[in-house]
Amino acid sequence: MNQKIDCFITFHGKQETQHSINQLKLSRQVQSVFVFCQSQVELKGAETLLVSHPNATKSMEMVAEKSTAGFVLLALQSTALGLGQFALERMVQLAECGEASMLYADYFELKAGVRSNHPVIDYQMGSLRDDFNFGPAQLFRREVLENFVSEKYPNYQHAGFYALRLLASRMGDLWRVPEFLFSMTETDTRQSGEKQFDYVSGHAREKQIEMEQACTDHLRKIGGFLEPNFQAADFSGDFPVEASVVIPVRNRMKTIRDAVDSVLSQKTDFSFNLIVVDNFSTDGTTELLRAYSDKRLVHVIPEATDLGIGGCWNEAVFHEKCGRFAVQLDSDDLYFDDSTLQQIVDKFYEEQCAMVIGSYQMCNFNLEEVPPGLIDHREWTPENGPNNALRINGLGAPRAFYTPILRQIRIPNTSYGEDYAVGLAISRTWKIGRIYQAVYRCRRWEDNSDASLDVAKQNAHNAYKDSLRTFELRARMKKNQRG
Repeated sequence: MNQKIDCFITFHGKQETQHSINQLKLSRQVQSVFVFCQSQVELKGAETLLVSHPNATKSMEMVAEKSTAGFVLLALQSTALGLGQFALERMVQLAECGEASMLYADYFELKAGVRSNHPVIDYQMGSLRDDFNFGPAQLFRREVLENFVSEKYPNYQHAGFYALRLLASRMGDLWRVPEFLFSMTETDTRQSGEKQFDYVSGHAREKQIEMEQACTDHLRKIGGFLEPNFQAADFSGDFPVEASVVIPVRNRMKTIRDAVDSVLSQKTDFSFNLIVVDNFSTDGTTELLRAYSDKRLVHVIPEATDLGIGGCWNEAVFHEKCGRFAVQLDSDDLYFDDSTLQQIVDKFYEEQCAMVIGSYQMCNFNLEEVPPGLIDHREWTPENGPNNALRINGLGAPRAFYTPILRQIRIPNTSYGEDYAVGLAISRTWKIGRIYQAVYRCRRWEDNSDASLDVAKQNAHNAYKDSLRTFELRARMKKNQRG
């Protein structure tokens, strides 16, 4: 094989970077190696390129300017890159099999000296989230970089690579190679539950704005952008109560009392009830619920034994005692104060929306606030929120729905992403109202379902949400085609 790859890596310490360069130069596939640096450093066998951020638009333009080989390898993470046996040869071999615009591969992950397999997931149309894991290195056809320059993207500081890979998806397929071709030292050893709120930190706001802009541009180009022309909800009709709080529960003896009491203590100018769908608890939760004498508590034990959280929600929503609005509360959380339910119902009428999403305060088991504190999803705007919803991984909490529309859409019978699926579907047609002050307390403790997920579970969750985005994106493109 002739030399076919120009490689671009990020500086990650002089000794470690030199080792990565030496590895790359051992392959006959490699024509040149370039290193992105923030200050000048002397390295053998590579040209250094001064950039403010390796993911910036100008960095991608610099790649296009410097590369002359048929393929470009980008390894932009600031960590040591390891190459498997004939890894680059394998990538080129597969790239030449078809018209893929980008390839990426599974990899080995090194944590504290321990190596473990880290498979990634297949890319699909709905893989729009900006944190999609492509592994430590990606192989692009040079034509993608050339087109990137000709499309004249804004001067992104953070979203240049994101815009590049969205462009690649418009030019061809993004192929995953299900082989462990690379290795990467993982420096972030936090558990999954600790990482999931990084995007709301203060320094992330500028990045989030750029990512939204790049995603919105992509949606316009593929015909998936929604104009802010939403249908108002009609709240007519008779219901047994104005609002029903819905709590699916299974084995939450430690927290269910707090949740129930926070609902029954709500002060409202309308009637409400609480529908608790008890999914065959075995730890005493059932007996605790039966001990309540308050008639507003509707204790439901479903006949079906195959229900996830979404299926339990359907049991409540289609129950004869379900009110005009169905309002979410998880079994280990509680409402912020006694005005939460009133605020949510008021928001429905104020904006004639089909769904209301509030804001929540992160706290520990003892209800003491913990970082990052308030999660308010202020990235949502009435004009572009439904489009940006295809990029982010969740819409917030608590969630509340106009019951007839929820009955029309129905909720997927899963225990992950079911709320996201419904929110996407609603936002295609109806307005979603937002409350930006805390109305909910979200407990983070060791029994949270997402506290510590292994790679296989994280991949399954991410693949499912990507599929939801794919379904929704296709529906929006079809809607736009109809006019």
